[in-house]
Amino acid sequence: MNEEIKRKILEKIESYEKIIVSRHVRPDGDAIGSTKGLVEMLRETYPEKQIYLLNEDYSDYLAFLGGEDEIAENEIDAVYDGALQIVIDTGTENRISNRNYKKAKELIKIDHHIDDRPYGDVSWVEDFRSSACEMIADFYVTFRDRLKMSKQAATYVYCGMVTDSGRFLYDGVTGDTLRLAGALLDLGIDTQTLYANLYTQEFEAFQLKSYVYDHIRITPNGVAYIHMDDAAQKKLNLTLEEASNTVGELNQIRGSLIWLAFIDNQEKCEIRVRLRSRFLSINELANRYHGGGHAQAAGATVYTEEEMQRLIEDADKLLGEFKKANGEKL
Repeated sequence: MNEEIKRKILEKIESYEKIIVSRHVRPDGDAIGSTKGLVEMLRETYPEKQIYLLNEDYSDYLAFLGGEDEIAENEIDAVYDGALQIVIDTGTENRISNRNYKKAKELIKIDHHIDDRPYGDVSWVEDFRSSACEMIADFYVTFRDRLKMSKQAATYVYCGMVTDSGRFLYDGVTGDTLRLAGALLDLGIDTQTLYANLYTQEFEAFQLKSYVYDHIRITPNGVAYIHMDDAAQKKLNLTLEEASNTVGELNQIRGSLIWLAFIDNQEKCEIRVRLRSRFLSINELANRYHGGGHAQAAGATVYTEEEMQRLIEDADKLLGEFKKANGEKL
């Protein structure tokens, strides 16, 4: 079935003269890598086409990958007229980082999240994939007799695969994931430079780790959580994205199989939530709190500290039930 969908997507791409590629708001490495990688690949393969990468926000963390396209307000309608819109790594329409996407003639969705709210004229969703970048790599490998992938495009895609899979450690990484990563590496990616940009840190980052370690809290059943309130963000001079990434510091506590990061967003009067887990699913929990995502990596939003506390209690109950049924696990 998916072979047919991939072939249909390629046929759509080949039939359009104008193609616009977008992703989700507050982009991570997978969103940026998959969109930049696809755009670079299509520009090299079809130099005669007009191909745009249009989004409304970016990521300071991945600025080393380079910028994106901008079009003047008075040119928007002309660019979108008769165009194909491709949206990648975006589970629901309300998270598309492009308010003009409906102006396009057709829309293709390429995504690896659970398809709770389908959209698009053509939809290729594989929620078992470790990343959307893995799907773009698969698209290239499937049609490499017709598509061209430069080292730069491969670097973008590989970057998203590495970051969204936790350096190939997360659940969902398969032999196919590694074979596709290998196909990209064969194109000559400079992994040393890529990893230096991704993983070396300023001294301030270690001050952040110190703050996180001092403020981690653990529930009776082992849920690890931290609240990065507005005062902490200002004290440590953090962006929302940097504060959100603190969830990654909570995942090595023995017996803690669910970890949560709560991040104040004063501008929107809300508290963003990053949810992660090992062994058990937390996406249904996220759904109950204005969110969703993958089985073991999801996002949510709460609006008061009381609602935040209810989410923590629900997570603790969920983990307690899991441990009772399955015994203690690492």
